[in-house]
Amino acid sequence: MIPDLSVFWVILSVLVLATILNQLLFKPLTQVIAEREAAVTKARRQSDEAAAKARAASEEFTRRTDEARADVFRQLEEARKAALDHRAHQLADTRREAETAIAEASARLRDEAAKARAALDRDAESMATTIVERVLGRSAS
Repeated sequence: MIPDLSVFWVILSVLVLATILNQLLFKPLTQVIAEREAAVTKARRQSDEAAAKARAASEEFTRRTDEARADVFRQLEEARKAALDHRAHQLADTRREAETAIAEASARLRDEAAKARAALDRDAESMATTIVERVLGRSAS
């Protein structure tokens, strides 16, 4: 049995149509898909690199911030210690000045009390003599 000539024409048409579809539709479509996959892969790689750079920058920022914070705390501690030392020196100086002033005032007070006692003793003797003379009506010897 010999096939009909129309069968050959159908086979030939299918082969020509398959070749045309392959050239005009399937090859460009697979090329576009491959290009998109390459672009997605490239974008993913760039995204990963950018994320790694961002993490590194964030870690660097955190490190520098921590260093700056530690430096500020160190400076504050030094200033606090200096202020405490200054306060201690001022307090000691003030205490010495107060003790000196108290000692001088005590000495002055003792001198004045001694002078007052001496004056009172003189006045008391003078008054006693006067009283005795008045009571006795004569001079006391």
